[in-house]
Amino acid sequence: MTHHEVLHVFCGPDGAHGNALGVVRDGAAVPARADRQELARRLGFSETVFVDDPARGVIDIYTPTLRLPFAGHPCVGTAWLLGTDRLVTAAGVVGVRHDGPFTRIAAPADWAPPRTLRRYPTAAEVDGLAVPPPGEWIYAWAWQDEAAGTVRARAFPGRGDGIDEDEATGAAALLLTAELGRGLTITQGRGSQLVTGLTDDGLIEVGGRVRRAD
Repeated sequence: MTHHEVLHVFCGPDGAHGNALGVVRDGAAVPARADRQELARRLGFSETVFVDDPARGVIDIYTPTLRLPFAGHPCVGTAWLLGTDRLVTAAGVVGVRHDGPFTRIAAPADWAPPRTLRRYPTAAEVDGLAVPPPGEWIYAWAWQDEAAGTVRARAFPGRGDGIDEDEATGAAALLLTAELGRGLTITQGRGSQLVTGLTDDGLIEVGGRVRRAD
């Protein structure tokens, strides 16, 4: 199998959890889209990134079943790995900011794929949700502390591709931030953490901690 690295993106404050990301640094080793899709399927991560030009930050993103023009956790993870100040995706150029332990990306909200943002009255109700049947991409969320901007969330892609629940989802966090019009600190999945904000030029920042898999 083509060499790849595994990162955990949007880790919690203690470095645990995060969403696993496969990164093929030598994208030229897998030039055909069909072969990239097959490799992403075999790896089985929610997303796999192929780096086509590390100097310019050109990347190509796949789930196990489809190619994505843009996605949050692949951009955050790859930006951290390459140490770059921008990425070039199929959707366009993504700004990058390295901020202490956080790697942050900035993108327009309309680059994020559609998601159903479903609010629940309490974080406990979000915790207790069962995985819904495939069909709808659902981002379930509730305020932990509205005044502080802290949110509890879980994500259910609903694609029927083996990823029943996404541990940490940057694009959905971007959409929620745009809808609420404020920066957030989101605890998702088992304990991953995403931080978001609004930029002066109308973009949404999404960031978090990244580490290599053990």
